[in-house]
Amino acid sequence: MITKQSEVTNHRPKSPLATPSDLTPEGVAAVAAELRVLLADVFTLYVKTKNFHWHMSGSHFRDYHLLLDEQSDQIFAMTDDIAERARKIGGTTLRSIGDIARSRRLPDNNEDFVAPRDMLAELTADNQLLTRLLRSAHAVCDEHNDVATASLIENWIDETERRTWFLFESAGPMSYVNSSNEE
Repeated sequence: MITKQSEVTNHRPKSPLATPSDLTPEGVAAVAAELRVLLADVFTLYVKTKNFHWHMSGSHFRDYHLLLDEQSDQIFAMTDDIAERARKIGGTTLRSIGDIARSRRLPDNNEDFVAPRDMLAELTADNQLLTRLLRSAHAVCDEHNDVATASLIENWIDETERRTWFLFESAGPMSYVNSSNEE
C-alpha cells in the first residue's frame, strides 16, 4: 500500500524535546540561548575562513591556504559540540541557514576580492571577537552553575586564542592596516 507523505507526517508523534537536566529551567534557557548564538557565530566564522581559504592569492598562497584550511577544520569541529551541548542540557539549537543569519554577531564578507593580508587581519579580529563572546557565554554558565559547558568553552577560548595568534603572526606587522600590498 502506498501512502502519501502528508499522511505519514500527520501520524508521527510530536516530541517536546524535553531532555532532563539538573540545571534550573532559567539556567537551561540562558545557557542554551548563549550556545545558539555562539553556534551561529562559529558557523559564520567557518564559512568566512573557508571563503578566504578558497579565494587566497599571492606569494604566500600555499602557507595561507593551508593555515586557513587547518583553522576552518578546527572551527567546524566546534559546531557539533556546541549544538549537542545545548541539547544535552534540555535546550534547542539552530535549525537553518536563515536561523544562523538571524542569530550571528560576526560580520560576513561578500567582497569579490580581499587582499591576503586583509583576509588575515579580518580573521584575526573575528577570532578576537569570538574570544570575547566565548568569555561572555562562560560568565552565563558560571551564573547558572553549568560547569560542563564552561569547561568546553574554556577549551574553545584556548583554540580561538591560538588561531588569533597564528593569524596575527602570519599577517606580519601590517595586520591591522588595511593594505592591498602583498609582500
